[in-house]
Amino acid sequence: DEVPTVVGIFSAFGLVFSVSLFAWICCQRKSSKSNKTPPYKFVHVLKGVDIYPENLNSKKKFGADDKNEAKSKSAMPKNSLHLDLEKRDLNGNFPKTATKMQSSPDLEKSSPKHFAERKKDSVSPDSLKSITSLSSEDKQDKLGTLFFSLEYNFEKKAFVVNIKEARGLPAMDEQSMTSDPYIKMTILPEKKHKVKTRVLRKTLDPAFDETFTFYGIPYSQIQDLTLHFMVLSFDRFSRDDVIGEVLIPLAGIELSEGRLLMDREIIKRNVRKSSGRGELLVSLCYQSTTNTLTVVVLKARHLPKSDVSGLSDPYVKVNLYHAKKRISKKKTHVKKCTPNAVFNELFVFDIPCEGLDDISIEFLVLDSDRGSRNEVIGQLTLGASAEGTGGEHWKEICEYPRRQIAKWHMLCDG
Repeated sequence: DEVPTVVGIFSAFGLVFSVSLFAWICCQRKSSKSNKTPPYKFVHVLKGVDIYPENLNSKKKFGADDKNEAKSKSAMPKNSLHLDLEKRDLNGNFPKTATKMQSSPDLEKSSPKHFAERKKDSVSPDSLKSITSLSSEDKQDKLGTLFFSLEYNFEKKAFVVNIKEARGLPAMDEQSMTSDPYIKMTILPEKKHKVKTRVLRKTLDPAFDETFTFYGIPYSQIQDLTLHFMVLSFDRFSRDDVIGEVLIPLAGIELSEGRLLMDREIIKRNVRKSSGRGELLVSLCYQSTTNTLTVVVLKARHLPKSDVSGLSDPYVKVNLYHAKKRISKKKTHVKKCTPNAVFNELFVFDIPCEGLDDISIEFLVLDSDRGSRNEVIGQLTLGASAEGTGGEHWKEICEYPRRQIAKWHMLCDG
């Protein structure tokens, strides 16, 4: 009787020891994972909660506690990127640290001790004169005012932009006489950092209160940057409406004294003043025996800049039409930051009818813009009813089948 009892006692102690060891190993692995720092370049702060941008991982990830933050700071090299975490209360919530913006005088009075907030109405008048000066027509069409703040955190080498609110926006929906506004922001000239706010429904005075923190930007480079705000209204059934834009060159702006509160009038979007949309070199060959059309997109040159965002990231979309109905579509790869792109991509289309009488082909040169809808830079149509070089090129490939014929074409407005 004593032997089974002893065996049972030792088995119970062994089971307890195994479970305890397994739990300790799991805790060690969990703590080691929490110490790792995600390599993201900016943090999006929405209503006091630190989250990572959704487009990076389709899930909102929340930061760890302050103890893990202290460990990660000691183990991290100087040049690495890290997340600025907020302290939580007993319920696990984040305290609200940002105050709502009421008016310019109130904002100046409610400045914290460590960051002296100040409002600045004019920055570098010479550099902003050509941008912020409104014509008489622009003054009649009021597009509203954008309120935001700028700050540089020297300890973390981080540039912080807080988009507070917009007031007096025009109504883009004629039926409801309201808008669904949101804001896209880009740091020029390299267009590396593109962010946007959430959409606020049915309002002409949206209060965003969203903060974007960009790490790894030296303070010495701030003077060379320009902020571009694009104010849009979301449209579920078509392309979003552009309300206007705000362009802020950071040359002459001093951020060493603390947070800077600013407001700017929203102006009409800058229309490209270039005489042309550039040129596109394409080669076509009609195979009458197999009833196929071979299209080679070769090059593009002299493409205009994408509004104020610097060089374009062009690609070409090719659409095949039969009796004004699109029956096939192809597209090239994107070429980064160039006005003179070399594609050299070949596409073969099957023609559903005998001959090319009812066939036409459309080339759309677009600017790839991650995070928003791509903008059409220029357009070209080749077909029997096309005018100019498009009609001449089409006539040649019909008269000389099985011959590859290449021509340069001027792009027109898309």
